[in-house]
Amino acid sequence: MSDGTKVAAPKFLRRVARKLRRLQQALSRKQKGSANRRKAVKKVARAHVRVADTRRDWQHKVSTQIIRENQAVYVEDLCVTGLGRPRLAKSVHDAGWATFTAMLEYKAARYGRTFGRVDRFFPSTRMCSDCGRINEKMALNVRSWDCPCGAAHDRDVNAARNVRAAGQADLNARGAYVRPASVPAARREAGTHPDAARSTHSVEGISVLQAGEDVNTRSTCWPRSG
Repeated sequence: MSDGTKVAAPKFLRRVARKLRRLQQALSRKQKGSANRRKAVKKVARAHVRVADTRRDWQHKVSTQIIRENQAVYVEDLCVTGLGRPRLAKSVHDAGWATFTAMLEYKAARYGRTFGRVDRFFPSTRMCSDCGRINEKMALNVRSWDCPCGAAHDRDVNAARNVRAAGQADLNARGAYVRPASVPAARREAGTHPDAARSTHSVEGISVLQAGEDVNTRSTCWPRSG
């Protein structure tokens, strides 16, 4: 996430891979059309359903926590189908990224939060979140890198910060509430001389900066896979 928090997705499918392998082998040894084969098919199906239910339960808990703790959530619109073709196929499937982002989207609408997707071609990984410089492409095994400006980045955290900034910029460009509108003067101030010192009044809707963070627009995002 953009605040540096990392949530490790449990490897649900890999944890039961050995059991699934044994069930599949037992199924392959059964005679086709037999009652024992039908029983073996049900065992394999139940094992896969158990994995899917466990993954879905974990996704619901994490997505609900993220939506409740943040006012805006931005994610990167990754090409999950393309990521699932190479060696990362099993990892991408086990993480359930598409289902997880779908949960974030409809829960954001339910709780009145802002949700946005950043274009998949946005160079979130290669862009420095401090100076904005776009560096060379990096291999997947490179998890940290240094920018020529002197900033040291964690690959995932840097990408999350860039996705957050891009999501907020896109939201403002589409007509979001950027600054408070002008407030009419009170009746007793209507006749104030123009040269008189004007007092500053608090206006509802102005965000308050606290410890370098915009509290009213606190947002997060899920880093890009890989």
